[in-house]
Amino acid sequence: MPSSLLRRIGFAAVPLSLAVATAACGAGDPSAQQGGEKQLRVGITVYDMSSFISQGQEGMNSYAKANNIQLLWNSAGGDVSAQASQVDQLVNQKVDAIIIVPVQADSLGPQMAAAKNANIPVIAVNTALSDTGSLTSSVLPDDVAAGAQEMEMMAKKLNGKGNIVILQGPLGSSPELDRTKGITQTLAKYPDIKVLAKDTANWKRDEAVNKTKNWLSSFGDQLDGIVAENDDMGLGALQALSEAKKPLPVVGIDGIQDGLDAVKNGTFIGSSLQHGRVELATGLAVAQQVAKGEAVEKTYTYTMPAITPENVDEYYQNVVSQKDAFLQRLPELIAKNLASGDIANEK
Repeated sequence: MPSSLLRRIGFAAVPLSLAVATAACGAGDPSAQQGGEKQLRVGITVYDMSSFISQGQEGMNSYAKANNIQLLWNSAGGDVSAQASQVDQLVNQKVDAIIIVPVQADSLGPQMAAAKNANIPVIAVNTALSDTGSLTSSVLPDDVAAGAQEMEMMAKKLNGKGNIVILQGPLGSSPELDRTKGITQTLAKYPDIKVLAKDTANWKRDEAVNKTKNWLSSFGDQLDGIVAENDDMGLGALQALSEAKKPLPVVGIDGIQDGLDAVKNGTFIGSSLQHGRVELATGLAVAQQVAKGEAVEKTYTYTMPAITPENVDEYYQNVVSQKDAFLQRLPELIAKNLASGDIANEK
């Protein structure tokens, strides 16, 4: 079967299944009333269902349920054209707001214009869009700082000297560009650390496994550490290292459950917490404010705290061991954070 046909089939199937999965969270008659207010319909399109995005979906569902919001959820499967079609569909459905986690920064120009012409606010979350003029607001992580932070962890682990490889996110996406920028800025302070290779594994564990195996074959004992621009790729690198029986320091970003486990057991030297439940739910809260005609800021910045062996247990509670309790208090937490301006706060 041609790959283009497969992509079309996958595109058609994924949004339907996800729409069913989110139906319990504010689904039903769009005119449904709760406390005298019309139910809002918010369209969402994400780049892919990574571990981070799946975690973020939980946060959005919690916020939607507490605030009478219907979510129309779509995953683009890493395909720019699929995402463009999804935005077109959401505009045609006349949703109250659209949240986009873009596949690629310099994409969706015509779709953004169509949404603007239809007076539908668009909020970019997690990943930036170049067409900021058509955006109502953005909720974005400080990815430059996160990249600099993880590279600093690796530099200290290597005592400022050694050879590394870098697993990048999807090339051209804003997290990849900014995390790479932060890594590069930190590397400038460590001239004795050399980058033997860098390439994308598209945020995916399986791609990172294969990429790391190739690098181990190419560089052998020359390699001293692996810098992964997200936890999933770092975990893929760990799998390849384990199979090769070659322990090397690995660092990641995002603080997903498996990444936190890796910090706890010492196979990651560290990570940076980008709690998807908090970040994506914040995007939904901003979309809600806009749809209600309330004033919002142009950009909300999520600054990731460093996760180290010394503090990992603290973050583990909210992300893993006490997740359900955290999700119950999440809607109230999001409202408090937007009022204070500290959108990464979890207390």
